[in-house]
Amino acid sequence: MKPRRPWASMELTFCCSAKPLLPALAIAGDSNNIVSNETNRKPRRNVNDKVDHQVLELERFLPYRLSVLSNTVSQAIAATYERRFALSITEWRVMAVLGRYDGLSAREVAERTAMDKVAVSRALARLIGAGRVRRQTADHDRRQSVLRLSAKGWKVYDQVAPLALEHEQRLLAHLNPAEQRSLADILDKLWDAELEEIAR
Repeated sequence: MKPRRPWASMELTFCCSAKPLLPALAIAGDSNNIVSNETNRKPRRNVNDKVDHQVLELERFLPYRLSVLSNTVSQAIAATYERRFALSITEWRVMAVLGRYDGLSAREVAERTAMDKVAVSRALARLIGAGRVRRQTADHDRRQSVLRLSAKGWKVYDQVAPLALEHEQRLLAHLNPAEQRSLADILDKLWDAELEEIAR
């Protein structure tokens, strides 16, 4: 049975914290319903309270929709590599970053994944313990250590990366080329806009 979109129900009751990784196709729905300040700011009176509350309608709240879709996509891909390689989503994200950017510090890995530093540190400890990541002294600064995939890590990477790319292509197949370009442009604009908000 096809799973329901969490934001499709007006009876939505749970919240989730935003996890900013792979905000893939979260804005491919009805563009008129993605962001509506008028809707999101609708006051509501609690029957047991005389105070009007500004209700956050999650089914129309962009950060929530981005987070839910990102998590759903990540979990769908993870269903394969978790079982085959005993690899968590956080561990794979770390490996994916090191596969793209060789020789990063732990701080840089956390920045590029936009994940919590503690979660990244724990994932790195497991990957190093499993022999999938190597920690070495940086050539430019003997006081700093850098991280690289080991031969064992690359072997796993070379099997998981194609699975992730295949999943991405199946998703993008639902959009025509113009929609795919528009999606990429919108995501870039949202990213730049959020960086501006953070810098305030």
